[in-house]
Amino acid sequence: MFSKIIRKSALWLCSGLAVTLAAQAQAGVVLNTTRVIYSGADKEVSLQVHNTGASEILAQSWIESDPNGAGLSIPPFAITPALARMPGDARQLIRIMYSGEGLPGDRESVLWLSVQEIPQTARDNELQIAIRQRIKLFYRPQGLIGDPLKAAEALQWQVRDGQIEVVNTSHYHVSMIKLEGRQNGRVVIQEGSRMLAPGERRRLPLASGGRGSVDLAFISINDFGAQEPYRATVTADRTTQANKADRSP
Repeated sequence: MFSKIIRKSALWLCSGLAVTLAAQAQAGVVLNTTRVIYSGADKEVSLQVHNTGASEILAQSWIESDPNGAGLSIPPFAITPALARMPGDARQLIRIMYSGEGLPGDRESVLWLSVQEIPQTARDNELQIAIRQRIKLFYRPQGLIGDPLKAAEALQWQVRDGQIEVVNTSHYHVSMIKLEGRQNGRVVIQEGSRMLAPGERRRLPLASGGRGSVDLAFISINDFGAQEPYRATVTADRTTQANKADRSP
């Protein structure tokens, strides 16, 4: 009898928690972009934050050079307002300004912009969760050579020592998802996501040991957040560049 009461109580607590979490998940901050591109020719860039909930919140914004805590301790950017009070269904413009020094002038830099909802004080028996949105902030100095929208096409691929070697020869970062390589229909390499920095050289192990050509496919994320599929046949005798693939199945 006692065990039945315990089980019923546990079910009631789990159900109540699920309802509370579901209610909280419906609220939160939403950004109007998936990435921010800051051109060195601009004095500032901006984005919009939307409080999709019905209750008033505080929206806190900050910039990090590395989400893992490495790199620059204080990024050379100012963000305003860093803390904004937002009523329900309100929108707030966030402005970002670069100090003018502290980042390389010969290549693109990437940082991270975080916007976090700070909810009001929770009432009794209510669980509240602070929701944070984090997106990439790309800073591009003036005078960089090349088209950032073609950076994925400029990647150089080659099979080398049982691995696929890829070199980013551009001045821009290349963000990739769903990277996959096949030999005779068998998957020999597979990665969910990867970002290559300007000038970066990376080797990716092949399950087959690297013999023969590899049919490579990946999706690149461009400046607008759109997904662009690429394909290439990579061999050991020469470097290869990928071409845009047909979007149709």
